Amino acid sequence: MKNDIYRQILGLRAIRSFRPDPLADEHLEAILEAGRWTGSAKNAQNWSFIVVDEPGQREALAGCGDFMTPVRHAPLTIALVQEPDGYELDTGRLAQNMMLAASTVGVASCPVTLHRDGDAAAVLGLPAGRRCRYAIAFGYPSKGTEPRPLGGRKPLAELVHRNRYGTSSNRA
Repeated sequence: MKNDIYRQILGLRAIRSFRPDPLADEHLEAILEAGRWTGSAKNAQNWSFIVVDEPGQREALAGCGDFMTPVRHAPLTIALVQEPDGYELDTGRLAQNMMLAASTVGVASCPVTLHRDGDAAAVLGLPAGRRCRYAIAFGYPSKGTEPRPLGGRKPLAELVHRNRYGTSSNRA
């Protein structure tokens, strides 16, 4: 399995250093479209996106989480809003699709957790019943942030169990 999509998946890395240049409209649209087309439980699509590109608003959003340097330095962050009856698994799928789409157009990304999601709801003006726990910082990568060679992953034998936890898998 060495096709381009598979290599893209294996090569995706969180990048935390961005150039200040704003994202091209067509790159932002490609990222948002990838999000829109993400699969979800029962195809409910219980999510929405808030594009945060105003510096003061990005700083306010950064105050809602820990380890938020990527948000502070990226020209754009997309807040992933979980609508009523939404699932966190769907939000994770959404984030991964957006990050993969970004990488295909030369845009780097870094997912972040909004540890104080109540504060994030206030900053983003979310109506009742909505939650924003995750966001993704996007930007063109700074010089010197080229993807590293693959590595740094645990072997499958340490990760895969068969039928019950603690039972080794002979196939992995």
